[in-house]
Amino acid sequence: MLSLIVVAMVTVAAGFVVWANDKRHTKYGISVPAGVAAAVGMLSWIIFMAAGFGYQPGLTWIPWILPMVLGTAASIGAVVYLGRTRTRHDTDRLTAILKL
Repeated sequence: MLSLIVVAMVTVAAGFVVWANDKRHTKYGISVPAGVAAAVGMLSWIIFMAAGFGYQPGLTWIPWILPMVLGTAASIGAVVYLGRTRTRHDTDRLTAILKL
């Protein structure tokens, strides 16, 4: 259970760092990357523990390290997708408004 708490704290922190480093972070909320990172990290931890990776010698690093990496990668992916999509949609709406 300690590893789940560590995964949750590290992935949320990574989500905040990803949000802070994104130049388009005003297009979406601060909790989006942190929430995505935490959800992916914790779900992958649950899956890895249910699969038994936490109790096999040599594989105990999988539920400790891999969920943090997956959560951070999912956070980066969500930020890239949301930043581009929201910027494009906002530009389209502004162009439509200005054409009136």
